[in-house]
Amino acid sequence: MAGGWARDGAVSEQIEASISDELARMQARKRPSGDSLIYCAECEEPIPEKRRIALPGVKLCLECQQERDSAFSSRGGINRRGSKDSQQK
Repeated sequence: MAGGWARDGAVSEQIEASISDELARMQARKRPSGDSLIYCAECEEPIPEKRRIALPGVKLCLECQQERDSAFSSRGGINRRGSKDSQQK
C-alpha cells in the first residue's frame, strides 16, 4: 500500500526499476575473455584449473581477485522519489 499521493504499487515499481538498473550496469561490465592465464598476473601463484575452466579468460587467482573486489567502492544510489525529505541531509 502506497502512502500520500503515490498510487498503489509505486514503491514496488521503484524497487523493480532500481534492481533493473543495477542488473543492466553489472551486465555491461567488461568480463574477461580469451585464454586464462596459468599463473596469476599479480602474485604469480598458479591459478587452479577448475577456476580457469569456470571463468574463461581469468587473469587473477582467487585471493588477488577477492582483494581487488573488496577494494571496489560502490556507487551512490539514485533518489527516485525526489521528495524534499529524502534530499535533505
